Amino acid sequence: MTILVSVKINDGIVMAADSASSFESGMVYHHAHKIRNIVEGIPVGVMVAGSGGIGNESVDTLLKDLGVRLRGEDARYPDWKLDPRDYTVELVALRVRQFLFEEKVRGYAGSVSSQIRLCGYSAGRPLAEAWDVLLSHTGCPPPVCVQREEDFGPRWAGDGEALDRLVLGVSSRFAGLAEEQGIVSPHGQDVRSGVAPGLYELLFMEAMPLSDAAELARFLVETTIGFIRFSVSRQKTVGGPIEIAAISKHEGFHWIRGGNASPIP
Repeated sequence: MTILVSVKINDGIVMAADSASSFESGMVYHHAHKIRNIVEGIPVGVMVAGSGGIGNESVDTLLKDLGVRLRGEDARYPDWKLDPRDYTVELVALRVRQFLFEEKVRGYAGSVSSQIRLCGYSAGRPLAEAWDVLLSHTGCPPPVCVQREEDFGPRWAGDGEALDRLVLGVSSRFAGLAEEQGIVSPHGQDVRSGVAPGLYELLFMEAMPLSDAAELARFLVETTIGFIRFSVSRQKTVGGPIEIAAISKHEGFHWIRGGNASPIP
């Protein structure tokens, strides 16, 4: 598991993640790189929650392999090259699904469960968007748009319990616990949906500077790391150094923390 956070504002979108990576063997490592610019010069970033690898290959390495195709450096796949003047984030998400699921997961006998989030700008568009690819050994549906151009604010994936409580004001386990108390399903979920808007804590403004959006993203990741660390019952599968990148219309993908960025406190 992990925690991925994206914060979308007028000036762009920020991506932040911890560095814990868990594998089918049960091992958890704390120096994984979960954020990457899918193709240098294309303002689209990708980050991954869940399984750290497929068989003997890490997801990070597999995304680098995909990048080779998308840059047009693999002569066997000339039609995979992204045209900077004519591409969409959805197209990149479809390529991620095709490469990781159809070529890698389908031929793998083990268990895989990953959530892959792509954030950035389609060619010629004024605002960013975000798409999810839900990768599993049991199937992989088409990519889903989780944040359209006109949608703003923070989104998170992975171990979201801390942020569900902090921002939404309601645990993700509320519906199940309500059912245990005699509130028959689906009414427990209806109650959660009904009270969540009133409990929602607004932490952003669309006009906030990109640097402040980065600080918000870092705060949300740090909060989750602390929550998991001190929880007595939860597995310690979130933690390690935090990476933060931003994508803006004119500067494209650039590191704020981690990657090739200078360290900040």
